[in-house]
Amino acid sequence: MYLLKGAVRTYAWGSRTAIADFTGAPSPTAHPEAELWFGAHPGDPAWLRSDAGERSLLDALHADPEGELGPVVRGRFGDTLPFLVKVLAADEPLSLQAHPSTEQAIEGFACEERAGLPVTAPDRNYRDRSHKPEIIIALDQFEALAGFQPPARSVQLMRALRVDALDPFINLLAGQCDADGLRALFTTWITFPQPDLDELVPLVIDGAINYVRSGAEEFEREAKTVLELGERYPGDAGVLASLLLNRLTLQPGEAIYLPAGCLHSYLQGVGVEVMANSDNVLRGGLTPKHVDVPELLRVLDFTPATDMLVRPESLRDGAELVYRTPAPEFAVSVLCVDGDQLGHEIDAPTRHDGPQILLCAQGSATVQAKTSTVGVSRGTAAWVGADDGTIRLTAQEPTRLFRVTVGI
Repeated sequence: MYLLKGAVRTYAWGSRTAIADFTGAPSPTAHPEAELWFGAHPGDPAWLRSDAGERSLLDALHADPEGELGPVVRGRFGDTLPFLVKVLAADEPLSLQAHPSTEQAIEGFACEERAGLPVTAPDRNYRDRSHKPEIIIALDQFEALAGFQPPARSVQLMRALRVDALDPFINLLAGQCDADGLRALFTTWITFPQPDLDELVPLVIDGAINYVRSGAEEFEREAKTVLELGERYPGDAGVLASLLLNRLTLQPGEAIYLPAGCLHSYLQGVGVEVMANSDNVLRGGLTPKHVDVPELLRVLDFTPATDMLVRPESLRDGAELVYRTPAPEFAVSVLCVDGDQLGHEIDAPTRHDGPQILLCAQGSATVQAKTSTVGVSRGTAAWVGADDGTIRLTAQEPTRLFRVTVGI
């Protein structure tokens, strides 16, 4: 077991304070910090800390895959860590995007390989052969667009904006109020010529301004989202697409699970994100980066999503909160030590003999495994290899540890 040093990723949409405050680093930072990676992704692996110095987690897995990953995980996923843990901090909206299924990723990767497109090319869609299911768990209030909402609600929203230019699209969706109608309308908007977008988007923004000024409340969040996106990305089809998506506000501890094909955009907030160890992204707007419309349409799932939230289940008299998802690459829970448990050794429930990453989100604790003991505090993490077996926690103050393992 080792303390784990994460890798900071800087993107324009990140925060100059959130990740630094979370880790106890000087704040504000010189550049926006968007993500803190804890994993063995080749693009930015985390580092194991010991008295002998620092060592890449990726190198440690290559040197001893059996000891670090265990036979069960190696048998299912080979000699790679199948999950990636991130702390994500968004001060501005991320791109509108979706991720492929495994079959789509394999096919897309092979196609781009045959075309001779370098993996690092900016117009590359598939950088590996894996799907990328993910879960985001809010650390503070977290704002997002995720999944197509029921078409009838989108019709009501567009009518409430009172924009005459939207009437043909309202009629299209009202006349086919299902997934096929959503596909038809989204495809129409995302393939609009730029001159048409430059005409329609400002009209929708004006409608949103008038709605907010009216004091109406039912679609206030949606209207304000149109204004926010329109200010940052004028003339972007993603502004229109936001009218079709669920507008979600997560409170701390609430989560969204995003399967393959789920169109989404994180708007603002800080959260712990866990995903399959993949970098495959199909973008649909709200970004200056590469947008491949035909490929995005190929992977999107237009089935309306009425309940996107993942509610944790309490196990072992509340000591562990488990966020259940169907993803085989990862399992996420929160170990909570408080009340009568403070000052006592607490055995964490045994999942299986695979590796674990423990990320402290509150308080501090001593973590004891077979080979060593480390102390973690807010913003720090520990790597527990498969050989280290079960873990035991001791905390003197209320403490929460995110625990990520391979799915059972």
